[in-house]
Amino acid sequence: MPGRFSSMSQNTGLTFGQKVWSINWGMVFLIILIFSVGFAMLFSAGNGNVNPWASRQAIRFGGGLLLMLSVALIDIRLWFRYSYALYFIALFLLVAVEVMGTVGMGAQRWIDLKVIQLQPSEIMKVCLILALARYFNGVSVEDIGRPTYLLIPLALIAAPAALVLKQPDLGTTVMLVMAAGAVFFCAGVRLWKFAIVGAAGLAAIPIGWQFLHDYQKARVMTFMNPETDPLGTGYHIMQAMIALGSGGMFGKGFLLGSQSHLNFLPEKQTDFIFTMLAEEFGMVGGLGLIGLYILLIIYGIAISLRTRNQFGRLLAIGLTTNLFLYVFINIAMVMGLIPVVGVPLPLISYGGTAMLTVMVGLGLVISVYVHRDTFISRRGVTEEL
Repeated sequence: MPGRFSSMSQNTGLTFGQKVWSINWGMVFLIILIFSVGFAMLFSAGNGNVNPWASRQAIRFGGGLLLMLSVALIDIRLWFRYSYALYFIALFLLVAVEVMGTVGMGAQRWIDLKVIQLQPSEIMKVCLILALARYFNGVSVEDIGRPTYLLIPLALIAAPAALVLKQPDLGTTVMLVMAAGAVFFCAGVRLWKFAIVGAAGLAAIPIGWQFLHDYQKARVMTFMNPETDPLGTGYHIMQAMIALGSGGMFGKGFLLGSQSHLNFLPEKQTDFIFTMLAEEFGMVGGLGLIGLYILLIIYGIAISLRTRNQFGRLLAIGLTTNLFLYVFINIAMVMGLIPVVGVPLPLISYGGTAMLTVMVGLGLVISVYVHRDTFISRRGVTEEL
């Protein structure tokens, strides 16, 4: 029996009550607070009515909160054991999208489960990080320096990235690659290798441009100069900029945003919800929400630094980077700093799969915290569970 538990830590015998007590409740409160802002903005988007968006989102968040806490209480060694299986399930769902996926807004990204429109690319954001964290947990620093040891994790990234890009979903593809890059960096991959990949990416831009869809090319050209077609491809970003500017320092007041309530602002309940918040609460409100996100990201980084096992460390930093990318890309997009892509604002934008994916990701980060003293050997613990 001693050999069976040789790689487990002193907190292996945590009771259910001890695990509940170990949950980072400050982080949970912060998550609820951010969602409350989102609920208020969806209430405003519905013109002072909980229907059609706020009530549904509240139900989803309630279920998501229970799911997040359940994920947090599951032994981190189980997540380690089944990380590859979850990755291949997510990859299978991405393939299923190509076969039986439903089309929405010109893209084939969803599987209709009647109860919810499942978007497998969102699920893959979490599963890819799980798989990479497990792989690098078993690789020594010396082996990471050898290019051959990077072929498998590169293949783990390339397969879903290619499938998501084909949907087409450039924004999610970028998030998959960048979050994976954070895991690579924290695992010990040298900076010069990132420089080579970056240089190769820049050199491939002229070639990649030829493979972009027409609407994607239009988004890039609109980003460069949105005034060229203010009533066409530039309409979204122009209206978003007007809403952001009209809010001023303190905003026009709750439920008093003219751009959103007169229906000038497109997709106000999803991708462009931050502009509605900035119009109604001004720069102060916008910076306040960004401040809450920064606190949540700091929690994730601190948890990553605190945990004893490499798997948990990489998992927490990868999922925290994924959260940061959600926030950064969405806000930069509506401010005209990057081309428009379909990336929601976490816990704020209306949506099912994205909400549940974010909650599961946060649940895994909290699980890392709960099991922060669990030791996972380089060889892993699957045979010892």
